[in-house]
Amino acid sequence: MYLNTLLPKKNSIFKKKRVGRGVGSGLGKTAGRGHKGQNSRSGHNIPRGFEGGQTPFCKRLPKFGFFSRKMRRSRTIRLSDLYDIEGNIVSIERLKKLRVISGKIRSIKVIYNDEKIKKKLFFHKNVRLTKGVKRIVQSFDDEVPRS
Repeated sequence: MYLNTLLPKKNSIFKKKRVGRGVGSGLGKTAGRGHKGQNSRSGHNIPRGFEGGQTPFCKRLPKFGFFSRKMRRSRTIRLSDLYDIEGNIVSIERLKKLRVISGKIRSIKVIYNDEKIKKKLFFHKNVRLTKGVKRIVQSFDDEVPRS
């Protein structure tokens, strides 16, 4: 037995019915499209969601929400996640290098999540901090250290 001698099971494969080849073929004359109407015309293809000129359902529904472009370029990071990275200087460039954030991110905000302070961190000017994080950083020094 060879691959080129294998055949499908008898009556398992059907030839596609050719349309518009005479009345005796079973699909002649109107070729299964019926008489008149939009679908019977040549080149007919109705777009998905088209409802015959009536305002489509998706347009009748109220609009809500959107995806902010600004949000795609910014991220929030928990303070506890920053304790896991090596070193104590936090900047966007450094976090990108360590692959904590993706390359498209332009701004980050550090949030506090009720965890014990493990080490002193220095934040770059372009890193935004919440009040809770500022309070923790100020507990180390009199002012927020910015490198």
